[in-house]
Amino acid sequence: MSSKPLVPAIEGWHTMEAKPHLIGTQCQDCGTYFFPKQNDYCRNPQCESTDFREVELSRTGKVWSYTNACYKPPAPFVAQEPFVPYAIAGVQLETEQMVILGQVIEGLTVDDLKVGMPMELVLQPLHETDDDIKVTWKWQPLAQ
Repeated sequence: MSSKPLVPAIEGWHTMEAKPHLIGTQCQDCGTYFFPKQNDYCRNPQCESTDFREVELSRTGKVWSYTNACYKPPAPFVAQEPFVPYAIAGVQLETEQMVILGQVIEGLTVDDLKVGMPMELVLQPLHETDDDIKVTWKWQPLAQ
């Protein structure tokens, strides 16, 4: 077991707690949620606000859609060698009702996923550097 510190692969996108949350923003005028954070203007076409608050988004939701990634993603993503295809799920967050696309945990394939399946956000190592272990968020089936 490595004694290197765990750090986010992308700073500010998720908390580092045992039960992590994605970090988004919410428009103070119309209530629209955004991930990743939005701070310059509201992308809701019926709103012209520039006033946002940072929020922790729901950590649970249901599979809205899913697919497999059979190609090695471009940098800055660091893929394991040899590259192993992985599953991606669009999960509709419980409270915000927005769909967040992300990898599912290692070991799950599209054969394990179903539309409507309850999911939760977890952290998993992405890659290791000389100084630390970069972690990212992924989706896993919610224990029932």
